[in-house]
Amino acid sequence: MLNSTQTMNNTEFFSCDAFISSLLLSFGQELESNVILCNGLFPSHSIPLNLLNSAKKIICCDGAAEKLLHYGKTPFSIVGDMDSLPDNLKDRYKDRIFHDSEQENNDLTKAVQWCFLRHIHPLIVLGATGLREDHTIANIALLSDYNEYIDIIAVSDTGIFVPINCSKTFICRPQQQVSIFAITPDTKITSSGLKYEITERRFTNWNQGSLNETMSDTFKISIDAGRLIVFLEF
Repeated sequence: MLNSTQTMNNTEFFSCDAFISSLLLSFGQELESNVILCNGLFPSHSIPLNLLNSAKKIICCDGAAEKLLHYGKTPFSIVGDMDSLPDNLKDRYKDRIFHDSEQENNDLTKAVQWCFLRHIHPLIVLGATGLREDHTIANIALLSDYNEYIDIIAVSDTGIFVPINCSKTFICRPQQQVSIFAITPDTKITSSGLKYEITERRFTNWNQGSLNETMSDTFKISIDAGRLIVFLEF
């Protein structure tokens, strides 16, 4: 089976293609993949749609279940405070609704925690971006929290968000667009293989590591500690 990460010279490697492929194929056989569908912009790009279509378990965040049903698929479970799910669907799918009225966490966090408690992983998050910008920012930032206890990425219509908490080498393609967001601003960051190299720098705002570009088929992000989110365009 293909693996998304491999250890080589004490460095973790990450490949977007390998990560996604490992969830879909194992020497030509379909794998079980686990998708959390948020109630943001429903996927339209072929990559997230293929992930959705091949998923064995789709966990919907509240009202995302209505969008999934309209698309023609049935949710494995529906998690959230149920403030955006129509009453007729609440009744029809009451056997798979997990109502959580707690307001400290958003529905994505509730869905991730629900999966963690049931040993459902790794996770691919779809529909986390688009529509309301505050939801988009929160969902992206929260990936770094989830990464502390579960393997997770988010895939949008334009690329993939990868949370990291250690040095990592990414397998990529030349001239692939990359952005680096520091969730912990005291994180010291060094890069290798990017057009605009970073040398022991701490980012104090999210814009400072954005809009970079790869130079070859790998690049490395080295950190001493802390948490980052790396975005790679398709």
